[in-house]
Amino acid sequence: MSASGGTKAIVAALAANLAIAVAKFVAFLFSGSSSMLAESVHSLADSGNQGLLLLGGKKAQREATPQHPFGYGRERYIYAFLVSIVLFSVGGMFAIYEGYEKIKHPHEIEHWYWPVGVLVFAIIAESFSFRTAIKESNALRGKLTWTQFVRRAKAPELPVVLLEDLGALVGLILALGGVGLALATGDGVWDGIGTLCIGVLLILIAVVLAAETKSLLLGEAAGTEEVAKIEQALVDGDTVTGVIHMRTLHLGPEELLVAAKVAVQHDDTAREVAEAINAAEDRIRTAVPIARVIYLEPDIYNADAAATGTNPGKAPGGPGPQPSEGDH
Repeated sequence: MSASGGTKAIVAALAANLAIAVAKFVAFLFSGSSSMLAESVHSLADSGNQGLLLLGGKKAQREATPQHPFGYGRERYIYAFLVSIVLFSVGGMFAIYEGYEKIKHPHEIEHWYWPVGVLVFAIIAESFSFRTAIKESNALRGKLTWTQFVRRAKAPELPVVLLEDLGALVGLILALGGVGLALATGDGVWDGIGTLCIGVLLILIAVVLAAETKSLLLGEAAGTEEVAKIEQALVDGDTVTGVIHMRTLHLGPEELLVAAKVAVQHDDTAREVAEAINAAEDRIRTAVPIARVIYLEPDIYNADAAATGTNPGKAPGGPGPQPSEGDH
């Protein structure tokens, strides 16, 4: 996995969650708090999720094969989608079940200092993990808002870790609130309510992650800025005079496929066209280094046909108004 995949953030989150999961489970054994049990399962599920992200990054590095000629870059999307399923089923559904049981059969929290102490420790540890994820993300998100970054990021690891850490911090606060109210009122129902809230929170985060990774799995085009750079790099004003239409597709977070039909002069020789296509490919790779798979088809632009033809450039993944595919 490349540095942009957020390996440092994943490892930091994994270390924090493993330590926190053990501490929470010990606190549950001493106190009987359902919030602590739900949170220990949550941290254990998060640890498994970070393991899945690291495994996906490792598998994505495999070389292309005849059966998979475009490589395995999308492995990272598949494992990120699995994370959302684990978070939903293991974390969210278990917490809702445990919260329901505690509300139905409440009991007093014993040895209150265990859950409170562990929750404070967990909040501190998760804060450091969240800080690392924010720092890693800031290097990539540029001027994007956090919502835009989560929605537009092509590398799934950082958005996943960000949302997991955010959910963990909010969940810890909910757990601390549930335990605190249960201790203050002597009513264990509050502990169950806190657990129920944690479950709802985890399911909401899992749904957001599933929606975003599903879009990546289906195949997303390059961003607007990358498309503009590719279009500009394609045209040299001499042999390649315009872009008839173009499609881009992410084969993985750091690998982009570019397919375009470009307009050339009708009196250019085959050698001139071939040299111009090769030069255009070099310009594209210089402008957008992740454009590693490029297919360019030369065609003759016809202004009369352009006036009556349809414009495939308006289709999803295509550039703005360009001469139509029937321009020849």
